[in-house]
Amino acid sequence: MRDRRSDALRAARRLPRKFGAVLGVASLAAAALVADAATHGAARASAQEQEQAQPRAAGKGSVGWDTFREPGGLAQLRGSEHTGQFSSFARDGSNDDGFNGTYSCLRQAERGCVIAERAGAGEISSIWFTREPWGDVTGTGNIVVELDGRTVLDAPLIDVVSGRVGAPFEWPLVGNGDDAAGGAVIKVPMPYRESMRVTVQNNPDFYHVDYRSFGDADGVRTFDPSDPARDVLERLRKFGIADPKGVDPAAQPTRRDFAVPPGAAAPVAQLDGPGQINELRLRIPQVVPSPRVIDDGRAFGEGGGSRFDAAVHPRNAGVRIVRRFDPQIADQVAGLSVDGAPAGEWRSGAAAPGGWGVQAIDVPPELTAGKSSIEVANRFTSSSVDVNEFRYDVQSLVDGEWVRTDVLDVGPGHPGEEAAHGYRIDNAVFAREKLVGRYGFGPEEVTASEHVLESARLRITFDGQTTVDAPIGEFFGSGLGEHDVRTMMSSIDPGEDGWYTAWWPMPFDESATVEIVNGGGVPIDGMTAEVSVAPREADENAGYFHATHHRDRTVEGEDWNFLDVDGSGTFYGVTHTMRGLIPPNATATHRNQPLSMPETNAVANQRNYLEGDERFYVNGERSPAWYGTGSEDYYESGWYFRDGTTFSMPLAGNPAHELNGDGCRYDCTGAYRLQVPDAVPFNDGLVAGIEHGPDNDEPGDYSSTAYWYGGRPASQEEVDRIDLSDEGSRDEHGYRAEGEVVNPLDSRFEGTDEQRSAPVAAATGPVGFDVELGEDNQGARLRRIGDQAQAYQQVEVRVDGEPAGTWLQPLGNESHRWLEDGFELPVALTEGKESVRVELIPVRGAPAWTASEYSVVAF
Repeated sequence: MRDRRSDALRAARRLPRKFGAVLGVASLAAAALVADAATHGAARASAQEQEQAQPRAAGKGSVGWDTFREPGGLAQLRGSEHTGQFSSFARDGSNDDGFNGTYSCLRQAERGCVIAERAGAGEISSIWFTREPWGDVTGTGNIVVELDGRTVLDAPLIDVVSGRVGAPFEWPLVGNGDDAAGGAVIKVPMPYRESMRVTVQNNPDFYHVDYRSFGDADGVRTFDPSDPARDVLERLRKFGIADPKGVDPAAQPTRRDFAVPPGAAAPVAQLDGPGQINELRLRIPQVVPSPRVIDDGRAFGEGGGSRFDAAVHPRNAGVRIVRRFDPQIADQVAGLSVDGAPAGEWRSGAAAPGGWGVQAIDVPPELTAGKSSIEVANRFTSSSVDVNEFRYDVQSLVDGEWVRTDVLDVGPGHPGEEAAHGYRIDNAVFAREKLVGRYGFGPEEVTASEHVLESARLRITFDGQTTVDAPIGEFFGSGLGEHDVRTMMSSIDPGEDGWYTAWWPMPFDESATVEIVNGGGVPIDGMTAEVSVAPREADENAGYFHATHHRDRTVEGEDWNFLDVDGSGTFYGVTHTMRGLIPPNATATHRNQPLSMPETNAVANQRNYLEGDERFYVNGERSPAWYGTGSEDYYESGWYFRDGTTFSMPLAGNPAHELNGDGCRYDCTGAYRLQVPDAVPFNDGLVAGIEHGPDNDEPGDYSSTAYWYGGRPASQEEVDRIDLSDEGSRDEHGYRAEGEVVNPLDSRFEGTDEQRSAPVAAATGPVGFDVELGEDNQGARLRRIGDQAQAYQQVEVRVDGEPAGTWLQPLGNESHRWLEDGFELPVALTEGKESVRVELIPVRGAPAWTASEYSVVAF
């Protein structure tokens, strides 16, 4: 595709050859420079942050806004903290995860459908919804959030996720079905000290509510909806552009240019500790961007124009503005101005259908010097039809090199991003929701690039342990070639000289080795790596950063495992590459047909692999703490990513969808989910996975890279167990129960077809028993295996006669009746004791309290 577009590119002041989606050029010290610009506003808010910051309490990660204000603390292990998820998943194990709303309400209350409810201290960390059509949640009505008995949010859900309620409920802490390609999200962390309840006016169909559970309320302040958290919004709006941790003045960058022969490993950095890698960047000139790019855009006609605000570096010596447009419209001419002064002119030339057009204008330095933001305006001059625009990248010239300082993706699929940039358009004549265009890279180039990104691996060893070993592409966010990726913790800039950047904090005590391993059959030439390291005190409570890669064919009947690990740590999400292997001419069956499609459809659904639900099992418990409703739902989108619409948000996105080409045999999807506010801590192992198809029945070539901190031993152990079917065990523990009836139960845990047969005791009166805690415990968790046929079992818990809180279990399931849940005994009531007596007092009006066995794990 070397044509008029290429001529225009060469005329645009040395516009780079790589013009896939972003055309940024990064400098040697780009990370520090961009972060400096990005945290300019954050510095102004530092006094406010210090005033509002909550002290970190033992046994918890950062709480509330500190989750986003202190991303440098991600490596800290979280002790006894637990997380879980309420969702509309089909309790009978079918694929009815919300299509009919069968399981979408825990109960009906005066205000409507209760979808989440907890007693004790904790935090609502993330909420996601979708419904037909395409994620428009207008029909759900109002959402009501009650914390500690007080209503903190009561507004139409569509207004909340569209940012109309106001800060802190603004993009990207919220997003509607356009922002997230079919999903509606609320990422505002809402801590509570005693209780929470989330209610929606009407049956919501599909939803997830993720929550954190604490053993006590130390260090927890109830969410204040009057705090706009502007500093957090400002920080998150620079996702994929700047380090969210801000600038560490003590950090020192180390840069190396090198080549890697086939089968060899090239050292990048050898570091002495104690220290922390704050930023890691790679540049691979021989890799070209994936040519298939999906975008939405707008156009203005005669007399019209557009304008938006853009961030630039305050020490810039000029600014470059790069525009992506549809060149099939001929002779587009528009004037560009910056802060009201003429700065250049866009000219598209003759029509060139079939691909994307890219142009760049260098703004005269005198128009931008000393500024940290500018207003960019475009004004129609002439065109055969109109002037269109799909995306703008803004770069600043700092110390002789170009640094990307802002991105604006224009179009109806980016309402939050447009609003955050103050985007306005006059005489709008066009709004394209989805345009699939290509760049002119040949198949050989694309194949060679994908080979490099799949076969070359990033390997990092901390204190003698290799914890990062993953393909370069997937580690940075794209396992399907070089696609544009912007997340809170990493980015891929497919522009010429663009960098792959990661901002995960990576602490080490004694040493760290960073290397590139070339597992492919071709040499990698001209690679550049830069590692930024700061001194750090050794910390026994910090985990090592891990990136665990896994690629294989899916196995029928088995979840795809993101992570299966022992010990203690915290799971922060995954980049997931799904290569569906469902042929287009396959015959659909009742077994694999999603409920949203008619069973009479004779052609297989090639995206049916996305019907799989995520399931996370924490600390060896047999019930999944997380049980989702679909693969694109886990990635906080909906309806197969709105039928293949790509999107990027700080914590979730779908940067790649490929069809029958570019290395994809049939249908392929690349997605990421970062669980920063809703991380999953574990003290004794984690199995995190996702189905492939509605019943783990669709073939696929899957790969994933899981991000987590750990490498420490298990921090809990089982110290006691009571088997209620064993009279000796009852007597040994002084077990007493009033109004008890014992009946056999033959059923299953959720997420499995394995049957379990055992007697279950149901008590309508107080239950009491003695349990061992072990020596030197720092708190303990009481676990129960019970019968969840009846929802809302509830007891008041006492420890040695002292109130310990309310154990509320709102879940119910008449199909898979076994449930393992737990209650954390406050450390203030267990510390220094080798044993305690526990009493469970049923709450009036609640169903009988059921149990087959109890166990105690001590921290």
